[in-house]
Amino acid sequence: MKIVLSNEAIRWFQEEMDVESGDSIQFFARYGGCSPLHEGFSIGMRKAEPDDIAVETEQAEVRFYIEERDKWFFSEHDLHVDVDLGLNELIYTYEKA
Repeated sequence: MKIVLSNEAIRWFQEEMDVESGDSIQFFARYGGCSPLHEGFSIGMRKAEPDDIAVETEQAEVRFYIEERDKWFFSEHDLHVDVDLGLNELIYTYEKA
């Protein structure tokens, strides 16, 4: 399992969430919504300091991570983060690891 972010996604975090060098972004499972992996759950993200990291990547001096307690959500898939340029919203896709 890994996290892959496009250059556009990195820019989105910098512009929309004021993410700076040294910040950390957590991806996590949240109740509600829908995802291709689990009905009734969707992915959330927030600025947060890591606790128990399962997987992480660093880009533009920003840490992006998933904690152990949320690893189940990704069901052995890689998380790919991109941007829908027309809507200026993040797009999450999952590829079997």
